[in-house]
Amino acid sequence: MLTINHLTLKVLNALLITLVLIPTTSLAQHTQPPIKLGMSTALTGPAKQIGEQLALGSKIYFDKVNKTQGINGQNIDLILADDGYEPKNTVVNTRQFLYTEKIHAIFGSMGTPTAHAIKPLLDRHRIPFLMPFTGADFLHNSSMPNVFNLRASYQDEAIEQINYLIKERNHQKIGLIIQADEFGYMVESNLITALEEFGIKPIEVARFRRNSSDISKALETLKQSEVTAVCMVGTYQPLAEFINTSYEQGFKPDFTSVSFVSSHDLFALVKHPANIMVTEVVPNPNKCENAWCNSFKEDIKPYKVTPNRIIFEGYLNAAALVEAAKECPTPLNNQCLLIQLNKTFDRDSELAALFSDPDKDKIKKIYRSYYKSN
Repeated sequence: MLTINHLTLKVLNALLITLVLIPTTSLAQHTQPPIKLGMSTALTGPAKQIGEQLALGSKIYFDKVNKTQGINGQNIDLILADDGYEPKNTVVNTRQFLYTEKIHAIFGSMGTPTAHAIKPLLDRHRIPFLMPFTGADFLHNSSMPNVFNLRASYQDEAIEQINYLIKERNHQKIGLIIQADEFGYMVESNLITALEEFGIKPIEVARFRRNSSDISKALETLKQSEVTAVCMVGTYQPLAEFINTSYEQGFKPDFTSVSFVSSHDLFALVKHPANIMVTEVVPNPNKCENAWCNSFKEDIKPYKVTPNRIIFEGYLNAAALVEAAKECPTPLNNQCLLIQLNKTFDRDSELAALFSDPDKDKIKKIYRSYYKSN
């Protein structure tokens, strides 16, 4: 398990924590044992900005709660461990959480390959696995009773992307660039399923390694196929490299990606004109007037960072956990926590409005971000 000393200075100043969010003299002192949450995420490596921002969003809300009444007299300790978005590190961190830290739940875990790697530990220990930052099928469409998701599935996002490309942009020649791991394979399957609804197969599928920006072979493969649109599955650095190099080589398709990419970070790295649509699982907090959006915008002000969707999702994850835990007796019982989490949308109509799509049964709401230029 690593500390968060590798965080960028800007986010480090915002987080203001060491390994654990330990109550300080500025926080209310509570007599009950703390609620301990383990969060294994990328705090180093090419995907670290996703992990940093998720952790910051959750920290903002947990600190707010700890400074007042806590949860029925209990503080929340968020134990952060850096896995660099590498599954083997996630396994090590999770064992530390379970056997040494004695956590109540794994919270806000980042990524599909990392979640897949610890599935045997989740199954064996039945530890709550809460609000993971992934839309993977095995977490959304399974009988794992210890898993709770707020965000939509990748299948929901894939359907939105293919509808956009075919119905709105009139594309028929669609290719895929896929991160070669469980994340890529799962979203690839989701995209192919969505394409099948239109009687279409991807013209070409190209792959690249996780935590690598070596996209040259994938680009050449897709460029030679003459696709007019590319669905991208990966993190912001390699996909930005793919978009920029495509333009420089005269290849100018439409691009889409799922929410995991972090549109805020992707768009910041795009250097050339491009048409990009990213499916999102939470609204843009800067344009949203929901009660939770307004609360987030107020609470983030002291941290001197620009609000974005990833920080907002981390904040909402923490809020949902706190509201559920308040309904449980002290000390916190995991079974009660899971039961109350599954009542989240019944209990909080404002939170439900952010995630539930009333027009589509069993499908959560999908938003969009656009990068457009001529």
